Amino acid sequence: MDMGEFDYTDLLPLGADETEYRLITSEGVRKVEAAGRTFLEVDPEALRLLTETAVHDISHFLRASHLAQLRKIIEDPESSGNDRFVALDLLKNASISAGGVLPMCQDTGTAIVMGKRGRHVLTDGLDAEHISRGVYDAYTKLNLRYSQMAPLTMWEEKNTGDNLPAQIELYAEDPHGHPDEYKLLFMAKGGGSANKSFLYQETKAVLNEKRMLAFLEEKIRSLGTAACPPYHLAVVVGGTSAEYALKTAKYASARYLDSIPTEGSASGHGFRDLDMEARVFELTQKLGIGAQFGGKYFCHDVRVIRLPRHGASCPVAIAVSCSADRQALAKITPEGVFLEKLETDPARYLPETTDEHLSDDVVQVDLNRPMPEILAELTKYPVKTRLSLTGPLVVARDIAHAKIAELLDNGGEMPQYLKDHAVYYAGPAKTPEGYASGSFGPTTAGRMDSYVGRFQAAGGSMVMLAKGNRSKQVTEACQQHGGFYLGSIGGPAARLAQDCIKKVEVLEYPELGMEAVWKIEVVDFPAFIVVDDKGDDFFTDKTGPVLSIGRR
Repeated sequence: MDMGEFDYTDLLPLGADETEYRLITSEGVRKVEAAGRTFLEVDPEALRLLTETAVHDISHFLRASHLAQLRKIIEDPESSGNDRFVALDLLKNASISAGGVLPMCQDTGTAIVMGKRGRHVLTDGLDAEHISRGVYDAYTKLNLRYSQMAPLTMWEEKNTGDNLPAQIELYAEDPHGHPDEYKLLFMAKGGGSANKSFLYQETKAVLNEKRMLAFLEEKIRSLGTAACPPYHLAVVVGGTSAEYALKTAKYASARYLDSIPTEGSASGHGFRDLDMEARVFELTQKLGIGAQFGGKYFCHDVRVIRLPRHGASCPVAIAVSCSADRQALAKITPEGVFLEKLETDPARYLPETTDEHLSDDVVQVDLNRPMPEILAELTKYPVKTRLSLTGPLVVARDIAHAKIAELLDNGGEMPQYLKDHAVYYAGPAKTPEGYASGSFGPTTAGRMDSYVGRFQAAGGSMVMLAKGNRSKQVTEACQQHGGFYLGSIGGPAARLAQDCIKKVEVLEYPELGMEAVWKIEVVDFPAFIVVDDKGDDFFTDKTGPVLSIGRR
């Protein structure tokens, strides 16, 4: 090969920043002159305040573009009734969350901060510490949930009680060519969407249109709905390393890389492939999974980024941003401290239409009845039927299930509360003063799959409520024991807390905090039949290929 001339390029060269910002403060920043240069000096308080404000905003507000996409689903005549119902519920949730009391999702996430500090920006060098203090202040003051587990030994963990540590990555780089600016990206990444980040180590064989689209259909289908679609989907092909491909996918799902070039060059920079974005988006609309319970809108949009690669490697990374689309850009300049302007009045995206105009018929289910009567009612309806639940639910998730399994292992009886009531897989955020509950949306059902057969054989977990698809073993257990799995809408945790959950009390294991067994009273709690007692699973109807893919 001929030796090329030196030609430097950023791997991901960003275009102009078109973000609309709002001023947080003009204090804590100043220009200083030294060595014939002008520097920007940034006080620790400016970093702390910016971080605390950013965590507040991304916990309660969404981008206007995201809200407009939800409204588009409602207005699209090709949307299914379930698509429109989910979109409406998410808009209602956003309107409640914007009140600043209940966060939009009960999983208030890991705080992730990425910053680029210009060479003429001066700090005390403890930037990560000051940013962490801002994270601490936001999570301890607001009605957010602590999700970070500190490893004490290889096997023992303890919740840190303040949601630290945060993931903080800082770079020495002049953002957009401005040496006196500090640019940051703030994200809150919940477990559901973080768990849907995937890396596949492929080869050059995947680098043709037919093979790539077939590969992506298989992998995108496997995402399921546990991470609360509609998604912002990102696909990255190539990468100088596996970890760089995954990181690029995360940034792309936040639309952070929207301004990179749309064509490649011999210099090797990454680029967006707009044609592939359109092709993959079309694919997602034909899957039939829709906005959680059947339809067209599995995704709001798609980003496809092609990166340079080592000739012997071809990583492909996939990531999503979920219905809790939590990120915001920020900048510190000589003029002050600025944060991306998010939508504080999401109610303006709500349509005039009512629930009845947006969805199929809904079946009222009285959970106050004995379990045999509840099962007899549910067996009348097919999968994908929309339900409205009223009455008591028991709440239990990972650790509680493990404790009950241990009880059975030791010869104990299935707790009566799991025999008498439907079980909701969830864990609440903090309860604000004057509220019955904090944000209290469903968690991913699949984590409890291994318990279902055993619990149902012992008379428990006959009706389960959570988000996402289940494994074949759950379908088989429900068919064998006469049970049901109901899907709850993933995403509208604030609306559920305000409108549907009327009472919350601890039943068992109070020492587990949000992982305790709870009993809650709900009114008009939305759900869908996903797995029934006949061996039917809504998601098994969505597993076959939908596209006949070839060259155009």
